[in-house]
Amino acid sequence: MSERDDVVTRMAGPLPPAVAAAVDGRANILAMTEAAHDAALTPKDPGGLSHALRAALAERVSRLHADDRMAAHFRELLQAAGADETLIAIAALGDGAPEPAVAAMVAYTDRVAKAPREMTAADISALQAAGVGDPDIVRLAELNAFLAYQLRVIAGLRLLGANA
Repeated sequence: MSERDDVVTRMAGPLPPAVAAAVDGRANILAMTEAAHDAALTPKDPGGLSHALRAALAERVSRLHADDRMAAHFRELLQAAGADETLIAIAALGDGAPEPAVAAMVAYTDRVAKAPREMTAADISALQAAGVGDPDIVRLAELNAFLAYQLRVIAGLRLLGANA
């Protein structure tokens, strides 16, 4: 069994040997997940979603899912990206983003995290009305999709570890 150092494995916590062996057997999937993490949170071209905004939204989603370990991970990324007080407040589940586009992205992210089945075309229209361009809407959707995936994989591994 190898010593893994990827976000999923670190955040899942210590795993029993059988679960750790299964994780090691899927090293390629975890490597792709780690690459997706980096692409979603710190892409070379962040467009209108700065690295700090991405980290703030990721921390917020983690808090909405009551995952303090993931929230702490994203807080580290937020601090490394040079977050301002507004983004720190957004990450901590605060309101009041001063820019309409950022406020709309926060509202969209909250809705995706809390009630994804209730999303409609009106949610995209609200982003557009707030001045979020189509490329940034795609970036935001990608970020939220990745976060949903990552949080669920980690929760699953924790559950397997607790029941092993």
